[in-house]
Amino acid sequence: MPAATCASPASSMRCFRPGGVQQLMAARRAAAATAGSGRRGLAVSAAAGTYSGKEVNPPAKGNHFLHIDDFSREELLAMLDTAIEVKAKLKADDQSFKPFAGKSLAMIFTKPSMRTRVSFETGFFKLGGTAIYLGPDTIQLGKREPTKDIARVLARYNDMIMARLFAHEDILEMAQYSSSPVINGLTDYNHPCQIMADIMTVKEHIGRYEDIKVVYVGDGNNIVHSWLRLAARFKMDFVCACPKGFEPDKATMALAQAAGVSSVSVSHDPFEAVKGADVVYTDVWASMGQKDEADYRRQRFQGFQVTEDLMKAAGPQARFMHCLPAERGVECTDGVVESPASIIFDQAENRMHAQNGIMIHAMGLA
Repeated sequence: MPAATCASPASSMRCFRPGGVQQLMAARRAAAATAGSGRRGLAVSAAAGTYSGKEVNPPAKGNHFLHIDDFSREELLAMLDTAIEVKAKLKADDQSFKPFAGKSLAMIFTKPSMRTRVSFETGFFKLGGTAIYLGPDTIQLGKREPTKDIARVLARYNDMIMARLFAHEDILEMAQYSSSPVINGLTDYNHPCQIMADIMTVKEHIGRYEDIKVVYVGDGNNIVHSWLRLAARFKMDFVCACPKGFEPDKATMALAQAAGVSSVSVSHDPFEAVKGADVVYTDVWASMGQKDEADYRRQRFQGFQVTEDLMKAAGPQARFMHCLPAERGVECTDGVVESPASIIFDQAENRMHAQNGIMIHAMGLA
């Protein structure tokens, strides 16, 4: 076994073995390049279902937030409780709660975003901290210098790092070498902060976190992978209704099924799938990095648009959710977006509040 090496920021000393996670990440990159997801679009490693933050070195204090199921049900509930409490303080214009006073957050973006940047930057500022935006041209992740070097340098300057990236292996490598907590703001594989905001919104509108039926209609993408990992912790009936060939990652499906907590399944009949749903959820059919496939996907996804008729088939109890941005008239109609069943703007607002709860716990401040 290779000898352990140590990184020693002023605040702590961290040791890691250069063979473990690094070799695993290299293997996964190779698998993603060759295997992909078995379809057009963004490649997902054949080992995606084994992604775990438990394989990654923890920060000097607190914890990374990389996947939903890196945490127990009780830990997730604690983050959500904190998010709800902090949201109430902000709504009441309580200026006294400043847990991030004197702290800084480095925000790395290789994928541009409006919601992710504004929700993190505003949330961190409202709780007393300073957030620093590092765009694709500034950071040039893995190009101008290795990801592991960027992680170690930024961790010495900042109390936390948030990264919105393409390759999931990059977020794992960043966390492996960072002595500050790393928050996964999105990768091609998953989007855990979004799903924490989603389930917080479900609780506000439906009254419970569990014993719900969630039907996702569309591409089996990173949103679906995060819902599946949440289903490994919270009891629910989760259905991905998608065209054949656009199913979610098989290993992640198997992970959720093996947890034995929820019922998870795939359907190719959206009208049958949505019956009795508490939530009907969709996302764009062509994600960032797939826009050259937009016309092809519109053909393949015919019949999977969330329409007024589909919501009627779900039942009057169903709420409509979308992680945004929405292509109205493509994956959903304008009428559904603007209907009383739509809770998408509460969902968007809760990105900030859920992330505040996540960051407070990640920094060990709860």
